[in-house]
Amino acid sequence: MATTTVPGGAVHELPDDLRAELTAHDDALEAWLDITPLARNEFICWVEDAKKEPTRAHRIRRTREELQDGMRRPCCWPGCSHREKTGS
Repeated sequence: MATTTVPGGAVHELPDDLRAELTAHDDALEAWLDITPLARNEFICWVEDAKKEPTRAHRIRRTREELQDGMRRPCCWPGCSHREKTGS
């Protein structure tokens, strides 16, 4: 795919290791470009929430796989804790 810039999320910037995984797989990158900034934000926050490097690597791989499978949000993730909370 000839895309030179890969967008991040609504709050989080795209980390280099996740960018590398996405750009190495055209179908995952195409799916990434098709989801909303809020959805990208969820994947990024999920990856960055990992405490250990093996967990982070696993989540990066799972992000790619889930995008390739047509998922638009990370499976089993309660959501980014950095989102602005609205309501009472």
